Amino acid sequence: MEYFYLLLGFAVLLVSGNTLVRAGVSLATHMRISTLAIGVTVVSLGTSAPELVVSINAAVRGHPDIALGNVIGSNISNIGLVLGLTAVILPVPVAAGTVKRDWPFMMLASVVFYIFAINGIVSYTEGIILLSLLSGYLILTLKDSRQEMLEIGHRFEKAAHSTLMAVFLVAISSAGLYFGSNWLVNSAGTIASNLGVSERVIAVTLIAFGTSVPELATSLAAALKKEMNITIGNIIGSNIFNILAIPGITALIRSMTVSGELLFDIRYMLAISLLLFFLMLPSGKSVINRKRGIILLLSYFIYIYIVVA
Repeated sequence: MEYFYLLLGFAVLLVSGNTLVRAGVSLATHMRISTLAIGVTVVSLGTSAPELVVSINAAVRGHPDIALGNVIGSNISNIGLVLGLTAVILPVPVAAGTVKRDWPFMMLASVVFYIFAINGIVSYTEGIILLSLLSGYLILTLKDSRQEMLEIGHRFEKAAHSTLMAVFLVAISSAGLYFGSNWLVNSAGTIASNLGVSERVIAVTLIAFGTSVPELATSLAAALKKEMNITIGNIIGSNIFNILAIPGITALIRSMTVSGELLFDIRYMLAISLLLFFLMLPSGKSVINRKRGIILLLSYFIYIYIVVA
């Protein structure tokens, strides 16, 4: 029965996350936000909602390894699996702002989080610092986006939903995320106990993959539609949100303990983030092509092998 609720939780999270993204994009269009800014902010916040709800649920229920393992594993999955698989299907162009602003901020956020985690706990005060960094990043991104749109005369597409319908869909999808996360956390804890493995292993592999499905679905859909600004912006923005908002909000509710095994996972997250930087560097033109996508995929599967073995 636990596996049924696990799959049900994943399914509800996927549907709710996708609905939240579509509604969020409609709201952003009504607010006159550019495609790139939508990817970095609205879409990334929406696709990170499953991780947020699952981690808060896990922390409140006394499962810190699930709460943090989900965040760290999702960030590794976003770069290695999601971006890697997307690049294998279609080369992913990298905007100059991504290399100069978005990636450095993602790396800064990851390093700050690692420093906070070294002593084995993420405290209330550290949670406030993480959320303050996120607020500053979002304000800067939206401000720069507005300026860029004025300079290039950006034309907006028609929103898929009216403002009222978009708000309604946000409310419905948020409820779905809540119930889906409950089923996922409860069943995952039971399955880990039955299999005799740690909650950390379940969190950084199975749960992290499941909560990364919205990012994967969104990025693949963007690749097929050749809306590649959303793809790279979504992944980096989602990682920034994961590492700042989720531990930040959760630490305000309850201080989070960090095991020694999770410190290894954080170091691997830093390593794969650094690998992404070198793969984004110009080679003729700045693009993550199929070969570089394969490298990212290999880095992800190596991590999974190390954790499971």
